Amino acid sequence: MNIFGLFGRRGATAPVARERLQILLAHERKSARDSGLIAVLHKEVLIAISKHINVDPEKVMVKMHRKEDMSLLEIDIEIEP
Repeated sequence: MNIFGLFGRRGATAPVARERLQILLAHERKSARDSGLIAVLHKEVLIAISKHINVDPEKVMVKMHRKEDMSLLEIDIEIEP
């Protein structure tokens, strides 16, 4: 009798590890795409606003928040009086 058999047998761990790794990689790829999108949006917003007023590029903030059922794009621009 095998003593390790008393504690129950675990399923194959390789498929579980592979699935977890795939989920992690998908999440990392999505984050990389989002950061690239934010950089492009920051540049385009800055170009559009600069046509009408002088604005410091450091004062333009673009953020993206994700929730289960929606994404929120937040753009903050600090304008000098």
